[in-house]
Amino acid sequence: MAKASKKTAKNETKKVVLAYSGGLDTSVIIPWLKENYDCEVIAFAADLGQGDCDAEALKKKAIATGASKCYVLDLRKEFLEDYVWPTVRAGAKYELTYLLGTSFARPLIAKYQVKIAEAEGAYAVSHGATGKGNDQVRFELTYAALNPSLEIIAPWKDPKWNIHSREDAIDYAVARKIPLNGISKKKIYSEDGNLWHLSHEGGILEEPDKEHKYDMLKLSKTFEKAPAKPGYVTIGFEKGTPVSIDGKKMDAVSLLTYLNKIGGEHACGLLDIVENRLVGLKSRGVYETPGGSLLYKAHECLEQLVLDKETLFEKQKLSMVYANLVYNGQWFTPLRQALDAFMDETQKVVTGEVTLKLYKGNIIPAGMKSPYSLYDMDLGGFSDVEMYDQKDATGFIRCLGLPMKTRALLLGKKTNVDFGKVQKF
Repeated sequence: MAKASKKTAKNETKKVVLAYSGGLDTSVIIPWLKENYDCEVIAFAADLGQGDCDAEALKKKAIATGASKCYVLDLRKEFLEDYVWPTVRAGAKYELTYLLGTSFARPLIAKYQVKIAEAEGAYAVSHGATGKGNDQVRFELTYAALNPSLEIIAPWKDPKWNIHSREDAIDYAVARKIPLNGISKKKIYSEDGNLWHLSHEGGILEEPDKEHKYDMLKLSKTFEKAPAKPGYVTIGFEKGTPVSIDGKKMDAVSLLTYLNKIGGEHACGLLDIVENRLVGLKSRGVYETPGGSLLYKAHECLEQLVLDKETLFEKQKLSMVYANLVYNGQWFTPLRQALDAFMDETQKVVTGEVTLKLYKGNIIPAGMKSPYSLYDMDLGGFSDVEMYDQKDATGFIRCLGLPMKTRALLLGKKTNVDFGKVQKF
C-alpha cells in the first residue's frame, strides 16, 4: 500500500483531499482549509445515484470555491452490488427500522478518498461530518483501516473552526459568494441522498413533540396524496440478490431506480424515527427509502418461505449484529466479512419471486414462489395427512413441558414464577 508522505519539496503546497458533496458544509470547508492550513484542496465527489450529481457542475463549483481540481466518480454499480446488496441479504436494520442508507455509503466514499490521496501524494484527508454525528466515525475508521499514515482534518472538531451552526455556515458562504442551491435559514434541512435513500434532519425535526408536514420529500408522495388505486410489483431474487422486476432481468441500478419510482408513487418507505447515534445522543430524522423498503419486504417474505426455523432464527439475531457494524462504520472488519460468509450460506436457497401490493404506504405480500419452498399445502392445512399424525403431538408436548410440570409438582406455591392476578369469577 502506498503511503502518503508529509514531506513536500520547498515551496510546494501540501495537498488535502476533501470528501465533497457540493452541499453547504463541504462547500464552505474548501476556502476554510485554504485559509487555515495553507494547502491545496482536491475535492472528491462520489456519484452514488443522489440524483443531483452533475459531474461538470460539481467540478465547476468546487474549482470556483477554491479547489485545485475535483474528481467525480460514478460508483453506483459498486455501491449497490458490494455494499447495499450484502446488507439486504443480511436483512440488517439498525434498531429494527433504519435501512442504513447513509451508513454503508460512507466507507465506499472514504475508500476512494484514500486512493485519490495516495495517487495525489496528499498528506491529509478531510470530511465535513460534525463531531456530534455518526459520519465522522464512518469516515475516520475507514481511513484508519486503509491508510493510517494519512492525517485527518475534521473541521467541526478543529480548534480553528468558528462555525457553530448551519446558520453560521450560511453566513460564511454568503460572505464568500458560495452558491447555496436553495438552502436558507428558513429551509435548513440537512439532507443526504443516494440511489438507496434520502435522509432529512434539522429544522422542525429537531423537536420530536411536533408534527411536520413532509414538506421536504423528494422521492415520495405523502400518504394522503398517494393513489387511491393499489399498485403491484413482482421482484425476482437469485441467492438473495434482486435480479428482476415483473419477470424482466435488470441490472442493479436500473432495478432500484424502477422500484424507487413505483414505491415513491405509493408513499412506501417513509420513515420518521428517533434513533440512537453512535456517540450516545438521540436524533430525529425522516428517511425516504421507497425501493429499498420494497426489497426488504420481498426478501423477508421469500426467506420465510425457504429457510428452516433454526436458520432463520439465527440469521435474525446476527442481522442485528450486522446492522450495528454497518451503522458504526465497521465495514472493513474481519467480523463483517465473517458474517457475510454466514449470510451467503443462508442465501443459497433464497431464489424465487415475490409479488407486493402497494397502497398508501402499505407494502402487502400478494404471492410468493420458489423452487426451494418448504411450504407444503397439505401439511400446512387443517386436514389429516399421512405424513403427520396429530397424536404424535401428545408425546412432544409432554417432553417440552416436562421442566414446567416438574417445577409445579416439586415447588407448588413456592415457585418464583409470577402467574399474574386472578379476577373473581
